[in-house]
Amino acid sequence: MRIFDPHIHMTSRTTDDYEAMRAAGVLAVVEPAFWLGQPRTSAASFADYFDALIGWERFRAAQFGIRHHCTIALNPKEANDPRCTPVLDLLPRYLAKDGVVAVGEVGYDSMTPEEDAAFARQLELAVEFELPALVHTPHRDKATGTSRTLDVVRESGLAPERVVVDHLNEVTVKQVKDSGCWMGFSIYPDTKMDETRMVAILQEYGTDRVLVNSAADWGRSDPLKTVKTARAMLDAGFSESDVDKVLWQNPVEFYGQSGRLNLDELPGFSPSTETFSGNSVLRGGGQ
Repeated sequence: MRIFDPHIHMTSRTTDDYEAMRAAGVLAVVEPAFWLGQPRTSAASFADYFDALIGWERFRAAQFGIRHHCTIALNPKEANDPRCTPVLDLLPRYLAKDGVVAVGEVGYDSMTPEEDAAFARQLELAVEFELPALVHTPHRDKATGTSRTLDVVRESGLAPERVVVDHLNEVTVKQVKDSGCWMGFSIYPDTKMDETRMVAILQEYGTDRVLVNSAADWGRSDPLKTVKTARAMLDAGFSESDVDKVLWQNPVEFYGQSGRLNLDELPGFSPSTETFSGNSVLRGGGQ
């Protein structure tokens, strides 16, 4: 079994997570830019964060045999903070970088005018840089937020097949499917979706244009939820080919539109003194 997690916040995870993911068959990930966990005090903090996503985190994942890619954006939660919005002027510098496979996460958190403006501007950047877009739907009033999201996508001129609308559930999946956008689902221990509900959606709506992710962030989450969903699919009667389509081929197809995926095989973890900016994943022994 090979797994591509198309939305996972590895900055918040440990090296133990990387090791467990690789052992379970996770060979590639996409890490979307997201909030810090506490309020940022200036746009300057984004530069260090973006540098880490395209540098250190890619190096750290590679040490465990996992190909790491990222998406870059001002996320919806922080679009409401005037201390953060100047980062919009910094985004073009990073959207041109290798390993950046989409603009994201963009979209809505509280559906404010500030979020409207940041969302529309970043979809313009996706068109300009010929990148797909990863769109976050709000956790509150999700049906209204998803409908409004699709309106903004249509107005942007970005082709629907280059957009994944994420954090969907049973209430929102049909309107996204009908729009022609890709459908993203985050599988969590307590919130959003779980494996059983995900399998039911796949049985009803099929496996086309579906991305399944673990999201795995600062809160209670599980970086192996993709693998557990794959097993649940098999238990429900889906074929190994179906599982490979949803958990590998679909994310490759979607993010492959960026022209920047690198899926060359990497070896699994072995102790190494290789460093990035003088730092290795080892500790002790002079490292």
